[in-house]
Amino acid sequence: MSALFDALPEGPRTIAPGAVHLPGWLDLGRQRELVEACRGFGRGPVPYRSARLPGGHEMSVQTLCLGWHWQPYRYTRTADDVNGARVLDFPGWLAAWGRRALADAYGDPAAAKGYDPDTALVNFYADSARMGMHQDKDEQADLPVVSLSVGDDCLFRFGNTATRSKPYTDIRLRSGDLFVFGGPARLAYHGVPRIYPGTADPECGLTGGRLNLTMRVTGLTPLAG
Repeated sequence: MSALFDALPEGPRTIAPGAVHLPGWLDLGRQRELVEACRGFGRGPVPYRSARLPGGHEMSVQTLCLGWHWQPYRYTRTADDVNGARVLDFPGWLAAWGRRALADAYGDPAAAKGYDPDTALVNFYADSARMGMHQDKDEQADLPVVSLSVGDDCLFRFGNTATRSKPYTDIRLRSGDLFVFGGPARLAYHGVPRIYPGTADPECGLTGGRLNLTMRVTGLTPLAG
């Protein structure tokens, strides 16, 4: 995978302390690279699936995991709710993208020091898919979440750390956008209430829907799974 990144078309936009939006962080070439990589990940050993919440509700997004398998609300090495297979290892090139993302988002190369993500959730949103307001709190580490978007635009709702309701900020995330949240914003509630079908540039490599990859540091050890 490519290691070099071109200059950003727009500068970072701080949404809340620790939460930064960088429009167009991935150019079209790297968007296609990410799409092709995620298609490859989906060929197994664990395929994309709709996770089922403890109450029985099936999520409308299709999810695949790298490094550690997430099922509500825990991480394991094997996908026991799918086929029992061990998930793919977290790729080194993706970790390098994560460190570059932090450095660019926070405007300081030192921000990426020690950042070694070991899991990623790859979510595919069809036109009608949604994600309710939630916190990313199943990790034992409090290091930032790095989120990459490819495909159709979405309405991304970024809230506060106390409640699923207001105050929150609505942001239109487009193909190639980067969103990072850490520090005081690490446990902020966030969700995706809407997808805008047909808004992606066909050159991004995705002909319909939205692909979102979030990388995290679990804080777990291999023996824990």
